[in-house]
Amino acid sequence: MKPRAAARPAALPAGPTPLALPAWSRLPVILSNCLAQEASRRTGFLWLPVAYGAGILAYFSLPAEPSLWAAPILAILLGALAGLVGGGRRWFALLALMASLGMIAGSLRSALVAAPVASRTLMAEVQGHIETIEFTPQRSRILLRVHKVEGLAPAETPYRVKIGLPGQLALPTGSAVTLRASLAPPAGAALPGGFDFRREAFFRGIGAIGYAIGPVRPWAEAPPPPAMLARLAQLDEARNLLTRRIAGIIEGPAGAVAAALVTGKRGLIPDDANDALRLSGLYHIVSISGLHMVLAAGVLFWSIRAGLALSTRLALRWPIRKIAALGAMLGATAYCLFAGSEVATIRSLVMTLVMLGAILLDRPALAMRNLALSALLVLTFQPEALLGPSFQMSYAAVAALIAAQGLWRPARPEQDGASSRAGTWTRWILTAFAGIVVTTLVASLATAPFAAYHFYRVNPFGLIGNALGIPLVSLVVMPAAVAGSLLYPFGLDEPVWRLMGHGIRGVMAVAEWVSGFDKASLPAPLLRHSQFGALVLAMALLILPVSRLRALAIGPFALWLASLAMPARPDLIVHESGRILLARGEGGAYRVLSFGPSPDFVLGQWLPALGDPRLPKAPDLKDGVRCDKLGCTLRLADGRWLAFPQRPEALREDCARADILVTPLENRICPPDRVPVDARTLRQQGTLWLWAQADGGWRVEGTRAAHQHRPWQLLLAEGESRPKVGADNRKAGASPDLAGDEGRGPEAPPIEPGISSDEPG
Repeated sequence: MKPRAAARPAALPAGPTPLALPAWSRLPVILSNCLAQEASRRTGFLWLPVAYGAGILAYFSLPAEPSLWAAPILAILLGALAGLVGGGRRWFALLALMASLGMIAGSLRSALVAAPVASRTLMAEVQGHIETIEFTPQRSRILLRVHKVEGLAPAETPYRVKIGLPGQLALPTGSAVTLRASLAPPAGAALPGGFDFRREAFFRGIGAIGYAIGPVRPWAEAPPPPAMLARLAQLDEARNLLTRRIAGIIEGPAGAVAAALVTGKRGLIPDDANDALRLSGLYHIVSISGLHMVLAAGVLFWSIRAGLALSTRLALRWPIRKIAALGAMLGATAYCLFAGSEVATIRSLVMTLVMLGAILLDRPALAMRNLALSALLVLTFQPEALLGPSFQMSYAAVAALIAAQGLWRPARPEQDGASSRAGTWTRWILTAFAGIVVTTLVASLATAPFAAYHFYRVNPFGLIGNALGIPLVSLVVMPAAVAGSLLYPFGLDEPVWRLMGHGIRGVMAVAEWVSGFDKASLPAPLLRHSQFGALVLAMALLILPVSRLRALAIGPFALWLASLAMPARPDLIVHESGRILLARGEGGAYRVLSFGPSPDFVLGQWLPALGDPRLPKAPDLKDGVRCDKLGCTLRLADGRWLAFPQRPEALREDCARADILVTPLENRICPPDRVPVDARTLRQQGTLWLWAQADGGWRVEGTRAAHQHRPWQLLLAEGESRPKVGADNRKAGASPDLAGDEGRGPEAPPIEPGISSDEPG
C-alpha cells in the first residue's frame, strides 16, 4: 500500500501587482521606483546648487545684514547632522547645509566688496585713473578708479565712479586725470520688485554716477597706478583699438555689432540697430556670454583637433582630443580677458572650462552634473549673479537643452549604410536644420519666463529671428571672429573682417525683418517674486529629474497659472527722484508728469510692467497734463485734481486748490492726509506704487521697506538731495526735455549716466 502523500499546503494568494492596486495605493510603489531611478542616475547632486541658490536668495531677502558668525555656526551644525543621519534624511540635511553655505557666500561677498557710496548729489573735483573707456558715436563714458573727491573724507570716497563725457576722449585708458563732475548716488530699482541697479553698482564697486563739467585734464602729480589696474587698462586700450579697427573696416551698424561681438564694446551700436536686435530676440549675440564662449571654444577645439589629425603619427600616438580641449580652454580664457571679464563672460567661461575639463578626464562634456558644478563655482565667487537675468537665462537655456538632448538622441534616425551619398547629405542637412529649430525652440521657451520677469516684455517672433540668424552666427560670424582675432597681430585680418561683415549684415537683415512684424514685442505685466518662484520651481522639477517625478512640476505650475490674474493696477507711481509721476487720468489710462531729465528709460520699464503697450514717447501720455516751471496738474480718473509741485511756492499754491499732492519737497504746509508722498516718504521707501482706498487713504508699496537696511541701499539724511533719474549712458549730456505743453520744467542738469545700459536686453 502506497504511503499516503502529505497534504500539499494551499498556495498563498498572490499579492496584487502595482498595476492592480488602486490608484491611491500605487503611489508609494511608484514613488519608491522613481526615487530608486533617481538614485541610480545620481541626480540628487543636481539639487545642491538649487539649495545653494536658495540660501543666496535668503541672504538677499533679509531686512538687515546678518552677523558673519550666524550662518557658519548653522553650517557646522547641519554638517554634523548630515554625518549622523543616513538615507533620505542625509540628503535633506545636505540640502539645508548647502543653503546655509549660500548665505555664507552672500555675506562674505558683501563684506569683501563693501565700499563707500555717495549719499547725496555734489559737484566736486575728482582725481583718479581711468580704468575703462566706452565710446559712443557722440560721447564717451569712463570708469574712474578714484583717488580723491573734493569735499569728501577718505572714508566717504567711492572706490569707482562712472562719468559721462561730451565728445570723444583723446586720453588713453590708464591715464591719471582730474576733472570737475556732478556726482549722484546710483539709481535704485525703477519699480517694486524690479532690478536694483544700485545693488548692481555696489557689487561692481561703483559708488557714484555722474557727468563731467568742463574738460578732462591730465593729473601730473598722480601716484603710479596699482600694477593690476595698469594691466587691465592696457587690455582695455587694446580692446578699444580693435573696436575702432573692426568698425572702420566694416562700416555702418554692422561694424558696430561686429566689434561688440568680438570685444564686448557695445557703445557704437545705433539705437535703431539695438531696437531691431531686441525685438527679433537676437540681442543676446552682442552680449558676450554663453553663445559666444561656446562657439569660440568650439571653433578652436575643432580647428586644433582637425589640424593635428592631418598628421597620422600625431593622431595615432597623441591624445589629440585632449590637446584640442586644452587649447580651447586657453583660448576661451584669453577671449574672456580680452572681452572685459564682465560677469556674464566670466560665468560663461567657468561653464565652458568645466565642460572642456570633462574631456580631459574622459567624461561626457555636455552633462547636467558639469552644469551644476559650474553653477556652484560661479555662485561661490559672485553670489549676486544669481539675481541677474544673464545668469538665470543662460543656465536655464543650457539645462533645458541638455534635458532635451536626452529626448532628441533616441529620436534621431538610424544611419542606413546602403543609402546613397546624396541621400546621406540630404539627411544630414535636414537633421542639422531640425536640430537648429528644436534647440532654438527649447532655449526660447526656457528663457522666455526670465525675459518677461526682468524686462517686462516678450518677443513672440524670437524663434523665427534665432532660427534664421543663429546659423549665420555659428557658421560665418564666429569662425571669422576667431580667425580675425588670431590674424590681427600680424596685420592680415582685414579680409576676414570683411567676410564677418557680410555675415553680420545678414543677421541684421533678419533682425530688421522680424522686428517689423506686427506685435513683435508685447508687454508682460510684472510678476511678483512668489509667482516667479513658483514658475522657476516648476521648470526645475521638469528639467532635473529623469523619472516620472517630473510630474511634480504640475503643482507649482498650476499655482503660477492661478496667480496670473492681473492685480489691480496702481493709481499713482512715483519715482524715487520725485521727478517722474505716472497717474491714472480720465478714462483710466495712465498719464505721465515729469520734470528735468527725459523719463523714457523709467517709462520703458513702468509701462510694460503695468501691461500698457504704449511706448515712452507716445503723445497721449501727456493728454490732460498741464505744466509750468513750478509744477504740473492732472484730473484723475475719479475726478479729483492731482498736483505735482516742484517748488515751495507751488506747494503753497496747490495746497489751497488741489485734492491730492505729490511732491519731492518736504511737506510742512498741507495736511498730511492730502499729501501721500513727499520727500520723507521717498527717502524712506524709494520708488512708490499707490492704490486709492475706499476710506480716502492710500495703500503704499515701495522698492524698499522703511525698516530695511542693507549695504547697497541708500538712506539719505534729512534735507539731503534725492538721487536723480538713472538713464542710459548714451544720453549723458542731453538737454532737458519739455515738461509739458505750457513750458519747460525747472532748471536741471543733464541726465547723469547710469549703469542700466550694461544690462542685457
